[in-house]
Amino acid sequence: MGSVTRAPVPHPAALWRRLAAEYLGSAFLAAIVIGSGIAAQRLSPSDTGLELLENSAATAAGLFAIILMLGPVSGAHFNPVVSFADAALGGLSWRDAAAYLPAQVAGCVTGAVAANLMFSEAAASISVKHRASGAHALSEVIATAGLILVIFALARSGRLASAPAAVGAYIGAAYWFTSSTSFANPAIDVGRMFSNTFAGIAPSSVPVFIAAQIGGGIAAVAIIKILYPALTSAQAAGVVVPHENADGEELAGLAQADGDGGWPAPAGLD
Repeated sequence: MGSVTRAPVPHPAALWRRLAAEYLGSAFLAAIVIGSGIAAQRLSPSDTGLELLENSAATAAGLFAIILMLGPVSGAHFNPVVSFADAALGGLSWRDAAAYLPAQVAGCVTGAVAANLMFSEAAASISVKHRASGAHALSEVIATAGLILVIFALARSGRLASAPAAVGAYIGAAYWFTSSTSFANPAIDVGRMFSNTFAGIAPSSVPVFIAAQIGGGIAAVAIIKILYPALTSAQAAGVVVPHENADGEELAGLAQADGDGGWPAPAGLD
């Protein structure tokens, strides 16, 4: 059989553009999570189940939208665990993953402040909602591992176009099947400290959540290497969604593996 022609793998967009996208996307994410929590608290007082339904629905839909909006620039990680998992799997340099981290954290803090101000709360108020327990920690390990598995399974199977919907749906569902309501993101942990509202988390609980999320990310990378050993760095480079090269002309993550157990190239790439 003849070999399949590989699509060229473009260089990623300039780092400063990707950092700007990660900062802005993280800010929108935090604003969506915290703002919808405040709205739910005010619209449905004393009905925690309905508040959680409103908060989770807004988060799932909002995450879908911001991945579509900013994913073409940076891939729409908005989460340090996603970025470092991508580095571990060869899709992102460790240097760039380290650069993404402060942008993501700063964005989530900015989004928390914006959400507070939009609802006439103090710009920053330290949450007193304690969430650190064994059940919460286990929930965060599982929620984070599941998130990473969803993303990289789509990358391996060439279905990253479905990632915005899949990630939004997974996070929306994980609000309900975990006792922690699925933070699954160290940057959002930090941002949510600064809002003493429905979606907040006390600073004393944050280290437990971050440790659990890192553990979930490590577990997920190990599982991915077992389940998808043929995952290539080119495929990993496209997460969470394929994104622009340095000239904004072509999308990264489109290269396909050849006949050594990989997925066939899409029509039109020969």
